Amino acid sequence: MKPLTEEERLKYQIARELGLMDKLLDVGWAGLSTAESGRIGGLVGARKQKKRKET
Repeated sequence: MKPLTEEERLKYQIARELGLMDKLLDVGWAGLSTAESGRIGGLVGARKQKKRKET
């Protein structure tokens, strides 16, 4: 198993924060609803942008 990228780790962290980890482990990323995936993607983008501004 290959190590996770920084972005992949961030996606899992956000999924955990949103309470979606159990569902994610049961059905995988493709099993999430569009709204759930969009929420995770939006938060990933926001956090990456915030990190860029901090450096």
